[in-house]
Amino acid sequence: MKRNRDLAGRGWQRWIRRGLLALLFAVCLLGLLNVFGQRPRTASTATDRARLDLYAPAAVRGGLLFEARLTVHALRELKDARLVLDRGWSEGMTINTIEPSPVGEASRDGRLSFDLGHVPAGEQHVLYLQFQVNPTNVGSRSQDVELFDGDTHVLTRSHSIRVYP
Repeated sequence: MKRNRDLAGRGWQRWIRRGLLALLFAVCLLGLLNVFGQRPRTASTATDRARLDLYAPAAVRGGLLFEARLTVHALRELKDARLVLDRGWSEGMTINTIEPSPVGEASRDGRLSFDLGHVPAGEQHVLYLQFQVNPTNVGSRSQDVELFDGDTHVLTRSHSIRVYP
């Protein structure tokens, strides 16, 4: 009775239970503080011809649905705007939708290439991409974005993503 009812000699075990509960609380708190990702941020890169705003998370979790927004601001006319996305945008990710649909889609040396068409000076083109992270995708990936006007390189926006299990 003393051992089972009164827990005699087992007082140290309550500290194990409290420690495990504190660990669970700490993981939840870190998630609320966005340590494990999902909250998107805006990053911009500009040249004298255009500015590219990338609104996307830098960290996500497996199975998560998320959205990235690419905004091309034409400071000068872009006759044939084209976005080229690194392989990290599609490796271990399921692309659910791309809106509005690009004028054309292609593979450029294994990278995704989206033709946006003509973007007049002073105008902008916004491209929304929705993704789901495959559960087995873990680690860091480069997700750079390049903007071209025809075959002329305009700018590159560096971005990377970390995937947590």
